[in-house]
Amino acid sequence: MHDPTPDMSLGSFAAVLAGELPGAWTSTYHPDRGGNHDALTDHVWDMNDVADTLAKRTVDHCAVLTCDDGTRLFVADLLGASEGYLIAAMAPTDAPAEAFRGVREPDGIAVAADPFSAAEDIHCDLLPRYDKALAQIRHNAARLTAPPAAEPEHLVMTWSGNAIVVDKPDRDDIAQILTGAGFALDADRKEFVLSDGDSFHVAASVRAAGDRLSELGVGVLLSHSPVRPAPNTAPAHLPATPAPASYRTR
Repeated sequence: MHDPTPDMSLGSFAAVLAGELPGAWTSTYHPDRGGNHDALTDHVWDMNDVADTLAKRTVDHCAVLTCDDGTRLFVADLLGASEGYLIAAMAPTDAPAEAFRGVREPDGIAVAADPFSAAEDIHCDLLPRYDKALAQIRHNAARLTAPPAAEPEHLVMTWSGNAIVVDKPDRDDIAQILTGAGFALDADRKEFVLSDGDSFHVAASVRAAGDRLSELGVGVLLSHSPVRPAPNTAPAHLPATPAPASYRTR
């Protein structure tokens, strides 16, 4: 017959333990009422001794310690209250499953049935590993939800004969940099043109404009305009390959 009187030894241990841990902790005791505690054990963040124990036996009662920062610790009997307890961190529930990939679980520990020494073991051993694993989870979750990086902006400068031509940009700050570097606006063609007949000066002006544009996060791409045939001329055609001469043999 099921014993309706809960075993409060674990509950008492957990309540005292909560008062000994650094920070503000509360303890919630979950007695055996004929059901299971899968809703809690499924969140135990362990792949070592605690997970092995939970897989081999049914948890009839347990306790959960909760810190004001959201940290949760699972407390269960080891082999009975006189033998000690198992303490394991519980995984955060607000992170996507993919964020846990590659993160080592902060495996739990076995402690003596002394809440004072158990608090020291948790503070020095379990919680540092939990904090490290949680930081990795948060980093992964942030990376998964971060918007994709925007494509960097580029300005194309095209060689056209001895001049550099740039399509009129939409941004006034870019237009001002081009003007300051010696480019002149051709309003009819909506282009900025740089040409003073000296290739050395043109190259120096392009470098100066590129340095200023890079400060705005704008890259410069240099290209060459396609070579076009002169007006009223047709493209030259290669002569047809002559056919091999035929010959006869006797």
